[in-house]
Amino acid sequence: MFVIGLTGGIGSGKSEVTQKLLGLGAEVIDADRVGHQAYTPHTEAWEAVVAAFGQGILQLNSEVDRRKLGAIVFSDPKELARLNSIMHPRMFKMIQGQLEAMRARGVRVAVVEAAILIEAQWTPLTDEVWVVASDEEVVVQRVKQRNNLPEEEIRRRIRSQLSNQERARHATVLIENNGSLEELNQHVQELWDSRVQGRVA
Repeated sequence: MFVIGLTGGIGSGKSEVTQKLLGLGAEVIDADRVGHQAYTPHTEAWEAVVAAFGQGILQLNSEVDRRKLGAIVFSDPKELARLNSIMHPRMFKMIQGQLEAMRARGVRVAVVEAAILIEAQWTPLTDEVWVVASDEEVVVQRVKQRNNLPEEEIRRRIRSQLSNQERARHATVLIENNGSLEELNQHVQELWDSRVQGRVA
């Protein structure tokens, strides 16, 4: 099985690349979804998070109140690092388990879509790292239209993430996405034909 790790910052077009790869026959693991599963009450990750941050982060139904937890970790880098040290290794194992199940089912191409693929050190799970990158001004316009966020907020989010240059250092493939969706789809099709088809034929 050929495993592509797909990453990119806010507004880069990562989701559009995922949709194209799905259409070409890949199966996708969405790290955001894995994160939500990891917070399921009474799982190992949930127990560790509650032990670290206290019962005060729980709702009445025992689910983690993501807003309360977010207020703690996003105001203190040490607390964020503590949460990441709990979640990232456990999510690594969960993604690894899903990949093994795909392999057993005979899946030929798997995509791990994760904004934090590099930061969380999940790249060893993949054969290639595909980074989707767009210029800051392009991202600002896209996210403004899509999410209706103020420009300062968008730029703050961009700067809180890894830079395109840093991501590019880890990339097997760099997909520059400053044009139209048609151009992006065409580029992904060419990558599929040149890099993927031969590996799984």
